[in-house]
Amino acid sequence: MAVGATSAFSPTGTVALSATTASSSGLLAGWGASVAVTSSADAGVFVRFGPDISISAGNADMPVLPHSCVMLSINNVITHGAAVVQTGDGIIDVTSGDGGCL
Repeated sequence: MAVGATSAFSPTGTVALSATTASSSGLLAGWGASVAVTSSADAGVFVRFGPDISISAGNADMPVLPHSCVMLSINNVITHGAAVVQTGDGIIDVTSGDGGCL
């Protein structure tokens, strides 16, 4: 593959986080060097990833716009994700896999 090329995203598992104005966390499903974070929330969401269930998301973490999806690179020690929504609530789907585009 050419330098700078991106391979198609190959999903291996998805977990749904029920996000509210209080941070919620969960064990990631599947494996891989990337995650696709899809928000169904009507407000902005912040996500954070870490090595255990104690991970907590706050408004200084990675923002995800309402009803959108972002791709993030993670490493092999990442096992959990956390999400918090600015107002209201919503479902945040975190799909593990390999590749860099949807």
